[in-house]
Amino acid sequence: MDFEFATTNRIIFGSGRLSELGKIVSGFGSKAFVATNFSVEHELANRLEDVLSSSNIQIERYLVKGEPTLAMVIDGLEAARNFGSELVIGFGGGSALDFAKAVAALYTNPGDAVDYLEVVGHAKPLREEPLPVIAIPTTAGTGTEATRNAVIGLEDHRVKVSLRSLSMLPKVALIDPSLTLSLPRERTASSGMDALTQLIEPFISNASNPMTDAICREGMRLISRSLITAFYNPEDLNAREDMALASLFGGIALANARLGAVHGFAGPIGGWILAPHGMICARLLPLVMEANLKALEERNHASTTLDRFDEMARLLTGHPSAEADDGVTWVFELRETLRIPSLKSFGLVSEDFPALIDRARRASSMKGNPIVLTDEELKAILEKAL
Repeated sequence: MDFEFATTNRIIFGSGRLSELGKIVSGFGSKAFVATNFSVEHELANRLEDVLSSSNIQIERYLVKGEPTLAMVIDGLEAARNFGSELVIGFGGGSALDFAKAVAALYTNPGDAVDYLEVVGHAKPLREEPLPVIAIPTTAGTGTEATRNAVIGLEDHRVKVSLRSLSMLPKVALIDPSLTLSLPRERTASSGMDALTQLIEPFISNASNPMTDAICREGMRLISRSLITAFYNPEDLNAREDMALASLFGGIALANARLGAVHGFAGPIGGWILAPHGMICARLLPLVMEANLKALEERNHASTTLDRFDEMARLLTGHPSAEADDGVTWVFELRETLRIPSLKSFGLVSEDFPALIDRARRASSMKGNPIVLTDEELKAILEKAL
């Protein structure tokens, strides 16, 4: 068995630990470029600025409007350079953290930004070490604080692609679950389902390994007991801590294993329609699980992945005798409980399917799926997602 494992240099976890940020930042410099997004309430942003100003840290704040696009990253890069940034802080949802990592990477690496991108560029390697990144999530879903890539949209191409390098792992991930207490119910649902997807897909991927397996098992257990609680009782700090930890685990897992057809579709769909990434994953997850399970049973009866579906069912349902179908049913029911809307409500139509299937086939995430799904199987997933 061969595998590698790498994660964020330092992980700080615990409610109230945002108060330690000033001391942490001072170890990297005194001029911090701070990326935030609309998910960050004024009260949270003010808390961040108070902590930094009390430690005499100069900041330049940049508001990330929606999911980051290449044009937005280039604009932010210019602002960071004009400020003379010594480090970058991402504070918010996955969009703010992705943006921060992209700006930090391109800050020190010259040339055309497109050249460094996958799919539409040349995936040119980063030669220079990025600026230090401190990632502080205020949602519990993407796990971006522990991933080695940044997802960037190219509006002209209607696609999302990655800027990726091992050197893009943040220097510090500071996870303070109390920052998620004010997260709206809809975002609790979509981000929580994103976290669940990023635990299920690596667990059944064709590149799973013993370390990611252990992380995924614990993460699924945490979500099964706390996502619905966080949805209905948003001020339950224990539930928020479980979800923040599960999200971190999902980021670590996807960075060291692979994903699958949910994310294989999510990138192309996210570039095609204006739908949040978490919502797309939430809508697709049980459908992809169902399609994978059926394909494995029909074409690969000896696959040990079928055993993993059984194990997932036991972890998610809490029933020691649960089988694979029970796990799929549990995720379908969870999707309904969390009121996840159809993709049709975001503007997806059946005429889009051929182009999306073609793009999904070429997505790096699709290569991790435990079995190759046919075009007809992929089309059926999209039809049910409408």
